[in-house]
Amino acid sequence: MAHRGNKAHLPSKICPVCQRPFTWRKKWANCWDEVKYCSDRCRRSRTGSP
Repeated sequence: MAHRGNKAHLPSKICPVCQRPFTWRKKWANCWDEVKYCSDRCRRSRTGSP
């Protein structure tokens, strides 16, 4: 299944640090279940979140 430019059908999650939604990226194709944070910045600051 090709992407074809429409991002509406891609899965998304909510970042536990910044509470913003983020969508699936191709580099996360093999590990989407393990992805928890939207960025490296949120991953580094995860200790500051409740």
